[in-house]
Amino acid sequence: MKKSGTGAKERTEQDIPARLIDARIEQLGDWRGETLARVRTLIREADPDVVEDVKWRKPSNAMLGVPVWEHDGIICTGETYKDKVKLTFAKGASLEDPSRLFNASLDGNVRRAIDFREGDTIDEKALKALVRAAVALNTSKA
Repeated sequence: MKKSGTGAKERTEQDIPARLIDARIEQLGDWRGETLARVRTLIREADPDVVEDVKWRKPSNAMLGVPVWEHDGIICTGETYKDKVKLTFAKGASLEDPSRLFNASLDGNVRRAIDFREGDTIDEKALKALVRAAVALNTSKA
């Protein structure tokens, strides 16, 4: 564990990205925050060993960055836009998607995404299966 300074409470490296994601969810304060929080919970349930990170922090995204979930490589990212929450699977084109969750970035050779819009219902069982498949793919190549 790392200490952040004299007298400061100990925290793991994982705490900082988790707090940034918490702050992002809270800042959104609407259906997008609720959706991001829900998919985050489902990802954690599907893979208890998932590592959260925040990447690509830059002025164009107000230095908040993009939530990233990893296990022996990136599983997926969670971006928020005005009209959607986009869950992009880094190796989505290599994953079976029998429930047809992927509805965006379908023409690429590597990535696939799921766009969640206000009012959409999340197929929790299918999303967890997709996360587990992504982890299996990552660990098979690790």
